[in-house]
Amino acid sequence: MNSNSNPIRLKSRPVHVAIIMDGNGRWANKHNLPRIEGHRRGIKAVKRILKAVRENDIPYLTLYAFSVENWNRPKEEIDALMNLLNDFLTDQLKELLRHKVRLRVIGRHQELPRHIQERLNEAEAKTAQFTRHTLALALNYGSRTEIIDAIKAVTRAVQDGEVDLNRFDYESLRPFLYTGEIPDPDLIIRTSGESRLSNFLMLQSAYSEIYFSPVLWPDFNEKTFQTALNEFGSRERRYGKTTDQLQNS
Repeated sequence: MNSNSNPIRLKSRPVHVAIIMDGNGRWANKHNLPRIEGHRRGIKAVKRILKAVRENDIPYLTLYAFSVENWNRPKEEIDALMNLLNDFLTDQLKELLRHKVRLRVIGRHQELPRHIQERLNEAEAKTAQFTRHTLALALNYGSRTEIIDAIKAVTRAVQDGEVDLNRFDYESLRPFLYTGEIPDPDLIIRTSGESRLSNFLMLQSAYSEIYFSPVLWPDFNEKTFQTALNEFGSRERRYGKTTDQLQNS
């Protein structure tokens, strides 16, 4: 193992890292290749980062794999993405089981093609008992649709007498979100030089550290991931407190 893939020593390590994997299409254009080739190379980057997350013993990783807005892309690209996702799930299930990683899916995944739903359900069921590491795939995900779905669920719970609005707060809302028991992300990484969240974990990211990388996702590797972790480790997380308050606590 080379030095770039060794786990780093940080005074502060994130429990949950979430990544907006951006730049596959631009990578393909840059290399005069079809867009789908950019997505194929992006899957290789996913595998590299899954390994780096395990080596750094980060319990939770969430990947923004397919947004609700992605349905607006050309049909042939969507079909190709679904085929790649199917192949990835088939290939990675063995790895998830070998490394005891639980798979969770967040988003309106019931609207995905039936064969993809079957793959996801199989992987979730077979890895449900694992607790040390969790991979969450955000598929057909949008933070605004998540909030709408949560409001509907809370409304039904109130009508059924299961929720007391007088005692309702963010912790009460958490079980109704797609993320459920997954803790809010400590660090959100977005690749390709874009500087926005793009409808991703907007509620959960209220106190997240955000790292924008200029690297296109297919080129993202263990070294660039560790650069993001180093940046996270250097930041002071105050949660509304002053520096003096943190030092005295």
